[in-house]
Amino acid sequence: MKTVPLEIVTPERIVFSDDVQMVIARGGAGDVGILPGHTPLVTTLKISAVRLKLKDGSEQHVAVTGGFLEVKPQKVTILAEAAELPEEIDIDRAERARERAEARLAASGQENLDFRRAELALQRAVNRLQVAKGKDRR
Repeated sequence: MKTVPLEIVTPERIVFSDDVQMVIARGGAGDVGILPGHTPLVTTLKISAVRLKLKDGSEQHVAVTGGFLEVKPQKVTILAEAAELPEEIDIDRAERARERAEARLAASGQENLDFRRAELALQRAVNRLQVAKGKDRR
C-alpha cells in the first residue's frame, strides 16, 4: 500500500517521523482522514488522539493537545502544542491532573474560576489517559 511521510512536531521536539498509510485526526470541523495523494489542506486540531496506520498495517495513537495539521502533496505535518506517544505518558500524573480539573469544575459555583481553562485541562488529562491505556473516544 502507498504511504506518505508524516512528522508530528512540538516546540520541543519531533515526536514522530516516518511514512504512514493513513492519518486520522480531529480537526476543527470534525474528523479528517488523510491518505497518500490527499489534496492540500490546513486545519486546526482539537485535543484528541491522532490515529496513525503504520507501514506494517498496525495502528499507533498519539495524544495531541491542539495545533495544526498541514497536508502537502508529498508530506503531512502536525504542528502540535504538545504531543505524546502512549509509552511516554505518565499515567499517575495524568490521573492527578484529571482529578484537579474535575475538582476545579465542581467548585466553579463557589469561587472565581476560569471555567474554560479547567475544562481544557480536563480534556487534556482524559485524552492522555485514553491514549496511554489504548482507548479511543471515537
